[in-house]
Amino acid sequence: MPVVSDWRRTVRLGRYLGHDRRRLLLTLLLLVPVALAGALQPLLVGQAISVLLGEASLPWLQDLPAAAAIRLLVSCLLVTIVVRMGLQGVQTFNIQAVGQRLTARIRDELFRHSLSLSLRFHDGMPVGKLLTRLTSDVDALAEVFASGAVGVLGDLVSLLVIAASMLFFEWRLGLLLLLTQVPVTLVVLWLQGRYRKANYRVREELSQLNADFQENLQGLEVVQMFRREAVNGSRFARTGSAYRSAVNGTIFFDSSISAFLEWVAFCAVALVIALGGWMVTGAAMGLGTLTTFILYAQRLFDPLRQLAERFTQIQGGLTAVERIGELLEQPLEIVESRDAVPLGSNGSGEVVFENVSFSYRPDEPILSDLSFRIAPGEHVALVGPTGSGKTTVIRLLCRLYEPQRGRILLDGLDIRQLPIADLRRQLGVVLQDTFLFSGNVADNLRLNADISDRTLATICRDLGLESLLARLPNGLLTELRERGGNLSSGERQLLAVARVAIRDPAVLVMDEATAFMDPATEASLQRDLDRLLQKRTAVVIAHRLATVEASDRILVLRQGRLIEQGTHLELRARGGLYAQLAELQEKGLARL
Repeated sequence: MPVVSDWRRTVRLGRYLGHDRRRLLLTLLLLVPVALAGALQPLLVGQAISVLLGEASLPWLQDLPAAAAIRLLVSCLLVTIVVRMGLQGVQTFNIQAVGQRLTARIRDELFRHSLSLSLRFHDGMPVGKLLTRLTSDVDALAEVFASGAVGVLGDLVSLLVIAASMLFFEWRLGLLLLLTQVPVTLVVLWLQGRYRKANYRVREELSQLNADFQENLQGLEVVQMFRREAVNGSRFARTGSAYRSAVNGTIFFDSSISAFLEWVAFCAVALVIALGGWMVTGAAMGLGTLTTFILYAQRLFDPLRQLAERFTQIQGGLTAVERIGELLEQPLEIVESRDAVPLGSNGSGEVVFENVSFSYRPDEPILSDLSFRIAPGEHVALVGPTGSGKTTVIRLLCRLYEPQRGRILLDGLDIRQLPIADLRRQLGVVLQDTFLFSGNVADNLRLNADISDRTLATICRDLGLESLLARLPNGLLTELRERGGNLSSGERQLLAVARVAIRDPAVLVMDEATAFMDPATEASLQRDLDRLLQKRTAVVIAHRLATVEASDRILVLRQGRLIEQGTHLELRARGGLYAQLAELQEKGLARL
C-alpha cells in the first residue's frame, strides 16, 4: 500500500514537469550514450591487455600492429571519457534546472493551497510545522530529483548495458555476477522500508523543532517578562534530543547499506578473480577478458553503490513527497459554489442568521440555533460574556468557517452561493488585533485595491490621519517592520480603520476597533467613524458602555444563544443579563 501511495503521489507531482518536457526528454535520451560510453571503457582496457599479450582480440584489431592497435585503443578510450564527461555535464545542468523549476512550482502551489485552507485546519497545524513542509520538505524533494531520480535511471541503464556486455563476452562469469545482484537487491529493499520509517520520524521531529523555535520567538516578550528562559530552554532541549535520536536512526541504516554493498562488491571481485584465474590457467579465457570482467564487476556494483550514496536523498525525497502530498490532499472547506451568483457593487447590507449552529469541536457547541436579522443601515452591537460566541458570529459572516447547520444571508442570498471575492468585498472588518504586513504604509492601506497616490492621500486626510502621517519619517512611504512593530497599538488600529474605509464596504464589522487608543485619539477617530458608518450596516463587538449605547439595537448572547435584544434603555429596564453587565461596568467591575 505505501508503494502504491508513493507512486500515486509521485505521478501527481510529475504534472509539474509539463513545462520542461523537452529538456527532461533530452536528459533521458542522453542516458543511453552515457551508459554505452561507460560500458566501452572496461572493454577497451581489456583489449589493450589482450593485444600486449598476443591473445585473441576483436576482429578490427587483429590485422593491426601492436603499437597501432594500442594507439587506436587509447584514442577510443580518450574519446569515450570525453564524451561521457561532456554528456554527464549537460545532464547535470539540465536536471538541476528542471529540479529548481519543479520545486518552485510545488512551493508556489503549496503556498496558495495553504492560504486557501480554512482556519479550522490552521487552528490544528502549528505554523512551524507548516513552514517545514514549505521549505525543508520541498528542498528535500528538489535534492532527490536533481541528484537522485535521473541518477537512478542512469544507473539502471548502465546496469542493463553492462549486464548485456558481460553475457555477450563470457556468459558463465556474467551470469554468476548477475545472480549476486538478487540477494543484494532484496536486502536493499528491506533496509529501504526501515529507513523510510526512520526518515519520516526525522521530518516530524524537525517540524516540532521549528514549531517550538517559532513559538518562543513570537512570544519572546512573555518569555523574558516571566523568566521562562530556563524552562523553555529545557523543553527545547528535549525536542532537540528527540530530533537527534531520530537522525541517528537514519544514520545507522544509511551506514549499514553502504558497508553491506562494499563488502558484497569486494566478495564479487574476489569470486571473479578466483574463477577467472582458474579459467585463464586452463586456457579457457584470456587475461585480457578476465581484466575486462574484473572492471565490469566493479562497474556492476557502481549503480548499487551510488544508490547507497543517494539512499538518504531518495528516502528523504519519498518522505517529502508523502508529507507534501498530505498537505495538498487536505480538502478545502471554504469553496466557491459552481453556480455562484454575483452580488454586485450596490448591496444594501442586510444580514440574516437563520438557525445557525456551529462548534469548533463536536463536543463543544459555540452557537446553538442562532437567528437574528440586521436591517440595511442598522447599527447592531453584540454583547455577552467571554465565550458567548461574539467573535464566532463575525468569522461565520466573513465565511472563515462554515456553520454545521443553518444558513447566513447577505442581501437575501446565502453567502455560500456568493463568490467569495464578492462577499468579502462587501464586508469591511476591523479586528481588535491588527495585522500589518512588512512594507510601507501606503501598501498596507491599499492591499489589493487599485488606488492612486493622490486618491489615497485624500482619503487619509478625510479620515484624520494627517497627524499620524506627520509623525512618521516618510509619511505614506514609511517602511513598517514585521507586524508594524515600529508603530504603537493605537496607530496600527488607525491604519486598520483607514484601509477598511478605503474599500467602501456595505457592511462594517468591528471587533473592539478602538480598544488600544487613548481617549483623545479615540474621540478624533469616532467622528470619522460616524461618517464612515452613515448609510452602512454595522456589526460591532464592544466592551465599552458608550459604544454600545450608540447602537440602534443590542444583541445579548450567552453560551451561543440570543437571550435578549433591544435598545440600551429597553434592556436596562428589563433587568436581564445586559442590565447586570452594564451596572457592573459602571462600577468598574466588568466588561460588556
